[in-house]
Amino acid sequence: MPDSDDALAARLLDAQVAFALRQLTDEAEFQALVEEEIDAFFDESGTMPLEDVMPRDLIKQVAHKYAMQFPVEGAIPELAGQVAARLYRHEVHEATSPSDVIETRRFDELASAAVDLRLSRRAIDQVLDSPATEDTVVEVVQRAVEDRFGRRVGRRLSRWVERLTRSGTKMVVDSARDDSDELLLDAVRDFWRGRADRSVDGFRDTVSESDVEDMVVIAFEFWRDFRQSEYFRTLLDAGIDEVFDTYGATPLADVIEDLGIDAADLREEALRFGPVVIERLDRQGYLEHVLRRRLAPFFASPEFAALGLS
Repeated sequence: MPDSDDALAARLLDAQVAFALRQLTDEAEFQALVEEEIDAFFDESGTMPLEDVMPRDLIKQVAHKYAMQFPVEGAIPELAGQVAARLYRHEVHEATSPSDVIETRRFDELASAAVDLRLSRRAIDQVLDSPATEDTVVEVVQRAVEDRFGRRVGRRLSRWVERLTRSGTKMVVDSARDDSDELLLDAVRDFWRGRADRSVDGFRDTVSESDVEDMVVIAFEFWRDFRQSEYFRTLLDAGIDEVFDTYGATPLADVIEDLGIDAADLREEALRFGPVVIERLDRQGYLEHVLRRRLAPFFASPEFAALGLS
């Protein structure tokens, strides 16, 4: 490129960098820029259907990468454990009671709704109908007899104890079946009322810090194995397909609004974070450096030279 072209390119680059810096660092101009870009999105690119902008196959590839292939080892489990431990030790538990978190009236409503769910009824019926429930009761009673009268006597009485226990268990289960919902609801309410005004700190009597750490480890180990299963892959793909079957032909801006995010929300967050981040980048000299790095290649390109502006 001739010297005159180099000089012109340098002047134009300086002017463009200065213009971009002013747009980003001047409060009024940055606000105008944000509003212009967000309005343009909703009026222009946001009118494109979701599946035209983001093909579902590409979304599945990204989901597979981060849900199934991205490593969950090293710093991630360690950090999760540190966060869980810090939350466990936080002093807010000592000054907060369960009733401060959920009003007793609201808890009663939630408990009643949960008990009324068909899922609750089916789960209770399956527990009551399960042979394992009866077997467990028999085993507990037989062990109690052995502890009370000795193993020799317990073994001699085992068949009689089993027959009596099974018949008694069946009678109790059948009589309790109709009242199981109310019994469960009363138990939940009694438990809540017994703890509602105590500090949340009381849960430490039941769950220790080492229990929390163990649960974090178990959760990560389970997730590491579960995410590799074909079962999880199938469910993940089905979930993505449902989103695209529902919103694939919907303009992207409408999808965002259906999620409860509108132009005003985008403006608010852009103006909340943008000026702070930009000001710090500018203070350290990074902002101008970034702009020059992105803009300079054009002024050194054959396309600029072909304009013949010098």
